[in-house]
Amino acid sequence: MFKGIALVFLGACSFGILSTFVKLAYREGYTLGDVTGTQVFFGFVLLWSIVLLRRMFTKNTNRYTSTLTDKLKLVAMGTSTGLVSIFYYKCVQLVPASIAILLLMQFTWVSLLLEAVIKRKLPGLSQVVMVLLVLLGTALAGRLFSGSIPDFDWRGVGYGMLAAVCYSVFLLVSGAAGNNMHPTTKCALLLTGACILVLSIFPPVFLINGSLFDGLLKWGLVLSVFGTVIPPLFFAYGIPRTGLGLSAILSAAELPVAVVMSWVVLQEEVWPVQWLGVLLILAAIALSNLGSVYQKRRLKKLTTA
Repeated sequence: MFKGIALVFLGACSFGILSTFVKLAYREGYTLGDVTGTQVFFGFVLLWSIVLLRRMFTKNTNRYTSTLTDKLKLVAMGTSTGLVSIFYYKCVQLVPASIAILLLMQFTWVSLLLEAVIKRKLPGLSQVVMVLLVLLGTALAGRLFSGSIPDFDWRGVGYGMLAAVCYSVFLLVSGAAGNNMHPTTKCALLLTGACILVLSIFPPVFLINGSLFDGLLKWGLVLSVFGTVIPPLFFAYGIPRTGLGLSAILSAAELPVAVVMSWVVLQEEVWPVQWLGVLLILAAIALSNLGSVYQKRRLKKLTTA
């Protein structure tokens, strides 16, 4: 149990530091295509290398079976993660990193909305309260009530919300395929879809124009390791050990990590009211998931009594 908690927590922290690294890469003059392209390219190489090494040194691999259809589904689903990277990193380009992560965290209520539309079922009272708390926390963290709204390009808000929607879509569909595959293989196939999409939009000119060895290589490796290798692998191994409810609470760690990194490394101004908003969002996520965990345990006791 402790190992699972540690893996999910570290995976979330890994996600949380990405926006700071992207900001630093932008400061060195690299573009959206550079950062997204190198991230998925090196992530693709690293993950498939891990898959090949596992197959070379693991004797029993027959217990993981999958069809070509399952693999193609995962590749198709992976395109949504590519869109998340494009929209989120564009958002980071236009707004402070501490604001960008708040916009991405809106996936918490967007997921509920999409699920309600797909299943044609209204969300429960606790879910509605969670949504209201997240929105209030976002307003506080964005200093909407302070009379001093940060000066940034408001197009970034649109890109941030698009990233949240794409992330919500990915969460809803990712559990529908590949559950009989090894986690490393599933992650590699998902990243293959992201890689195809991103490199189709942003051709990998960094491979031939010399920018890799002019400073871009370090950002590509850092972003791929902390963005496309560590989080999906740690989540794949950790979530089955902790359960979805506790994992959702632990994964919210990416929010304070991102805000702290933007404050310490990027020297972005973070007001006390913004910290209050962050805490409110974390509390909303924790209360919502703790409630669902409690209800499941209570139902299990009633059915086994």
